[in-house]
Amino acid sequence: MENGSNKWNFQQEEGELNKASPITVRGILNMLVANINKDEDRPVVPLGHGDPSIFPIFRTAPEAEDAIVDALKSAKFNCYSPTNGLLAARRAIAEYLSSDLPYNLSPDDVYITLGCVQAIEVMLSALARPGANILLPKPGFPYYECRAACSNLEVRHYDLLPEQGWKVDLEAVEALSDEKTVAIVIINPGNPCGSVYTAQHLEKIADMARKLRILVIADEVYQHLTFGSTPFVPMGIFESIAPVVTLGSISKRWIVPGWRLGWIVTNDQNGILQTSGLTKNISSCLDVTTDPATFIQGAIPDMIEKTKDDFFSKIVDILRVSADICYNKLREIPCISCPSKPEGSMFVMVKLDVSLLDGICDDLEFCLKIAKEESVIIMPGVALGMKNWLRITFAIEPSVLEDGLERLKAFYQRHAKKQ
Repeated sequence: MENGSNKWNFQQEEGELNKASPITVRGILNMLVANINKDEDRPVVPLGHGDPSIFPIFRTAPEAEDAIVDALKSAKFNCYSPTNGLLAARRAIAEYLSSDLPYNLSPDDVYITLGCVQAIEVMLSALARPGANILLPKPGFPYYECRAACSNLEVRHYDLLPEQGWKVDLEAVEALSDEKTVAIVIINPGNPCGSVYTAQHLEKIADMARKLRILVIADEVYQHLTFGSTPFVPMGIFESIAPVVTLGSISKRWIVPGWRLGWIVTNDQNGILQTSGLTKNISSCLDVTTDPATFIQGAIPDMIEKTKDDFFSKIVDILRVSADICYNKLREIPCISCPSKPEGSMFVMVKLDVSLLDGICDDLEFCLKIAKEESVIIMPGVALGMKNWLRITFAIEPSVLEDGLERLKAFYQRHAKKQ
């Protein structure tokens, strides 16, 4: 070997190769799927992630499909996209989101991204600077931790309070922050908790952000997927108190996660985000990333304008029924406790009492064994920041959900400690 060494210059030391968290949703799901008994005849019940698009009952609106076909056949969208996205798509998204706000967004407030995941990547990259830290919820969506690590942003976790409907622990947030804190991430409606925040709680978050002089990143990808007593309120309503950037996508409300179109929206009536240079940073980050397919962008105006309210109401009704089934069935299983009934998104977070189980030491082992024995995929809480909790999705065909929960109950009965 040259220079008498067999080490290549790009080789990294142990622990440096993956600066991001070794625990990811996809990584855990792949591990669980690999553990399924290949000789099992029963179909797999996917309670581990929020993609109900495989079930016919959740098929997207015909108007959305027609919009894609029309955009493709028009031959107007075979070109590259502008950095911030097609003007017509940005205008349509601005008008769509403005219907929930006391002011009108401009197309210039909208940056189109390759799904909400890219919106997260861009925002954390735009905020990164030496020594900076960001406040993330626990439990939360682990992609934020991964991207923060890639951007050299220090992560500080604040607790969500299960006994209070998973509200933000505001006192803890203040204690965690310092002059290097740049932003707090709020996920509402909540993934993984199924929570929906009231306007009063969101206003308190905005007041706290103003006091701490930090940005609020509002992850609202589950916007309007609410079915309890608390309606969805966008964080952008409180942008006059503290600057707010909203992240969203068509993935969940239209049930098309594979179409990969999301957005960053700057709620910036006071011009703080512009004068601070953040909007310029966002554009600079988008200059060096890939764009959503142009024909998907081209379909957005018709998708938003023509999709009937009946479609959205049907999806919410299905989720309401499924959430009820999930909550009631889980209460029949002694090793699982549900601190609050889900009111939004597609998930519920439940506590696992491993002391009632024989031969199972934690949530990950529980999920590996139920995958192998029952062909049921459940997300262990350790992947989301909370050991010995479970995240269960109810966004599947109700009959399949009932089957999966019956298998979960049978699994408990088989592994319950003998009294």
